[in-house]
Amino acid sequence: MSTTSTVLHGITVTPVESSRIVAIGHAPESNTLAIQFKRGDAAGPVYHYQNVDAEQFQQFQGAESIGSHFYKHIKPFAEKFPYQKMD
Repeated sequence: MSTTSTVLHGITVTPVESSRIVAIGHAPESNTLAIQFKRGDAAGPVYHYQNVDAEQFQQFQGAESIGSHFYKHIKPFAEKFPYQKMD
């Protein structure tokens, strides 16, 4: 897997080891989390999640399982972290 960062929809994302997520990134000036999900074996859609501060991103990025952290701490809380599909 490549470890090269890429800019997607204005946010630099870095590949991660995950069964469902390709890459993640964060824009601290807007507290926006960017996640590129997998679609089959290929890179899929990018979503932006609002209200994710730098500390929350560090916890997400440093989690033992990126996917588990996302599905426990971010995805269930759409009112706190509203999201938008970017593709």
